[in-house]
Amino acid sequence: MNILFLTPQLPFPPRQGTAIRNWGLIKHLAARHAITLLSFAETNPPTNTPELRAACRRIVVVPAPRRSRADRLRTLLSPRPDLARRLWSPDFARALADLLREARFDVVQIEGFEMATYLPSMRGARLTSPISNFHLIYDAHNAEYLLQRRALATDLRRSQPARWPAALYSWIQIPRLRKFEAEVCRTVDTVTCVSEEDVAALRRLVPTLRPIVVPNGIDVGDYARYPIRDTQYAIRDTLVFTGKMDFRPNVDAVVWFAGEILPRIRAVRPEVQFVIVGQKPVERLLRLNGQNGVVVTGAVEDVRPFIAGAAVYVAPLRMGGGTRFKLLEAMALACPIVSTPIGAEGFAVASGRELLLADSPADFAAAVLSLLADPARAATLGQAGRAFVQARYDWSAIIPKLEAVYEERRAQGAV
Repeated sequence: MNILFLTPQLPFPPRQGTAIRNWGLIKHLAARHAITLLSFAETNPPTNTPELRAACRRIVVVPAPRRSRADRLRTLLSPRPDLARRLWSPDFARALADLLREARFDVVQIEGFEMATYLPSMRGARLTSPISNFHLIYDAHNAEYLLQRRALATDLRRSQPARWPAALYSWIQIPRLRKFEAEVCRTVDTVTCVSEEDVAALRRLVPTLRPIVVPNGIDVGDYARYPIRDTQYAIRDTLVFTGKMDFRPNVDAVVWFAGEILPRIRAVRPEVQFVIVGQKPVERLLRLNGQNGVVVTGAVEDVRPFIAGAAVYVAPLRMGGGTRFKLLEAMALACPIVSTPIGAEGFAVASGRELLLADSPADFAAAVLSLLADPARAATLGQAGRAFVQARYDWSAIIPKLEAVYEERRAQGAV
């Protein structure tokens, strides 16, 4: 099949969740399908990405839009959610129209909420072009209204005036997100979700919706060159968190951990360090660097050595949606994990079997300390996590689920 992917950024190199998912889908679908990619880029496409060029028949890149302060202020008055306006670009709309006019695509795959702003262009193409009979798929990386509702609840619980603007933003956005997200789900031919929890969230908006779960995945073999942990390897007193560090749920997670959990751990084990690994750390995080055992690395070429070298991987997330690639990576590296229930949402894991779950600062600190004190138990949890990911979340087990959607639509005569 000829498949057109719309992505918010180039999926290679895959250094954050959206890019990891997009690259996994494109890389593995390219073995049997012709892929065209339309995406944004902050600069011209890098010349050192032969993997992406090899996977795609054609790549069209448009400069990422720059939003003015006036446009951000207009968000307050717009009936559309801010997230639906963030990546609107007339240049991208023209490039999309040109592609749909020039080529016959069997599938157009909208990767994430921000790209759904171009749905009117795609609907128009199907009505006016004799070659545009494509199957339109919305790949929902999150239930966005749910993410903002959780962010609002978290900020209100903190009762800190500094968080009130963010809480107000979420309060304004939630009804707009619900309306737009429901409209998107009703417009496309198929909705795919990364977890059953997201399926349930979107069906609360559109009860007749029947989304299909296509989970997040990784290439487990890419993690095989890192050593499976043994008791000696796992004894280091380093705690690691990875992620894009200007993403609100990640920022909240590490600030909460550094302020309320880490001091409890260091009161028992003062040598413990908390290493925050990821691109674009905001100023609030940079101020933590070097304070009370906190290390902020910024962007790194590869997060895997940091995870592989940690005694415990921590996922103290209090808001968010979808499922977290960071947990898949940590489990693939057999790193013992302590997570909040929200952090591990969407995975059929059990506390004490593949990882430990804890919600309060005291319980989270106690769980981390228990693993630091018992490396053998930590290693057992890590190995169970690796087995879990190998069995369920390798891309080789996931891609057939998406191809089954394509084939079903082909059988119905849609493509």
